[in-house]
Amino acid sequence: MKRIILSIAAASLLAVSCKNSQIAKQESTQKSVVKSNITDEQLMDKVQKDALKYFWDYAEPNSMLGRERYHEDNIYPDNDKHVITTGGSGFGLATILVGVERGFVPRKEAVKRLTTIMDFLAKADRHKGAWSHWINGETGKTVPFGKKDNGGDLVETAFLTTGIIQVREYFKNGNAEEKALAKKCDELWKGIQWNWYTKGGEKVLYWHWSPEYQWEMNFPLEGYNECLITYILAASSPTYSIDAETYYKGWTRNGTYLSDKEKYGLPMYVKHNGAEEYGGPLFWAQYSYIGLDPTNLSDKLIKNYFDLNKNQVLIDYKYCVENPKQWKGYGPNYWGLTAGYSRNKDGSVGYNAHFPQNDHGVITPTAALSSFPYSPKESMDFLRFIYTQKPEFIGSAGPYDATSINYDNWTTPRYLAIDQGTIAPMIENYRTGFLWKLFMNAPEIQKGLKKLSFTSEKYNIK
Repeated sequence: MKRIILSIAAASLLAVSCKNSQIAKQESTQKSVVKSNITDEQLMDKVQKDALKYFWDYAEPNSMLGRERYHEDNIYPDNDKHVITTGGSGFGLATILVGVERGFVPRKEAVKRLTTIMDFLAKADRHKGAWSHWINGETGKTVPFGKKDNGGDLVETAFLTTGIIQVREYFKNGNAEEKALAKKCDELWKGIQWNWYTKGGEKVLYWHWSPEYQWEMNFPLEGYNECLITYILAASSPTYSIDAETYYKGWTRNGTYLSDKEKYGLPMYVKHNGAEEYGGPLFWAQYSYIGLDPTNLSDKLIKNYFDLNKNQVLIDYKYCVENPKQWKGYGPNYWGLTAGYSRNKDGSVGYNAHFPQNDHGVITPTAALSSFPYSPKESMDFLRFIYTQKPEFIGSAGPYDATSINYDNWTTPRYLAIDQGTIAPMIENYRTGFLWKLFMNAPEIQKGLKKLSFTSEKYNIK
């Protein structure tokens, strides 16, 4: 949600000439098209391996965490090559685990790198245990995301914590080095003061707290958007937990976030904040679900979270196929609206949170690719199309962040961690459920979900 609110400011920050994008586009046309007879399994392997490069090859060299952005055209705002992003790095941890599990990276090297990461996070600035949205990868100091956003960011911390718990679970029964890594993860997780972010015991979590500005950001986490996982982790904390009342009064707005609306004959189930007609950007169906398995998952109000997410994705898909604004290229093979880089009216590169009610003719590849669990056929159609027919949209770390057939095959040779980081994990959850199993079987998560009256037969949560 914060990414929607800040999209105008971010667009101003990131706007640069499109000349470099066009040069890169011309260069990329020299790339060879992936052969059309490539199998679905080979395609999924390829895009997962490509996306891994963002966090393995292009990581910030001191912290080894994920940079906020990586630009192949080497143009950066405010010289921020060492700015790492907390939430995107959490997705990066999950991506590295996929790389280990699939043999893309050696297990021993991954353990070494992950140990460096955990050591860095232990020494980095923390605000009542939470990390800031951005951190300087060289010094560990908070980098303000905005003037008053210079303290703890509980939502970005939650995305990072999901990855930390998954790393712990993956290595906790390994050799001595792996067990030591798992212990570091455990200590980081237990140090987060989730209940502090209730602002003195209010029955809601708050997104930000700053030692300088205190609660002036004043952003309560109320559903529905991408923030569900924050409440799950806060309830699951063995050291600083919240109660079930905070979840139901805060996140669900005393149940008033429920919706009886439908779109294209598909129930929406909840009111999407600021996007009630079609649903929000597709990252809302992805960020919380890198670890949280929505399959037949229910609480007191939602019967099946998988259906909630699946319907949001399919509504987005059907909107793109219907294409009411008549953008060139939109259709069954080219769809997906979410937050990411965008094309400004003057042709420069900006940032925008795309969704049907905020559609600018720009398709963000992570939207469809990270929706594989919910729309496997539609996502595969997109994956096959972009790799076999649109080589100009593919860079060294997979599909570029933003594309538009409508604007003469416009793209920008740039990546954002928060977008690239969900691709490999969500495809892997579709293929094997690997990351879901790690997170859902963590003992504290099981207890936290039960506290909030969640049920899942798959994981024996009753």
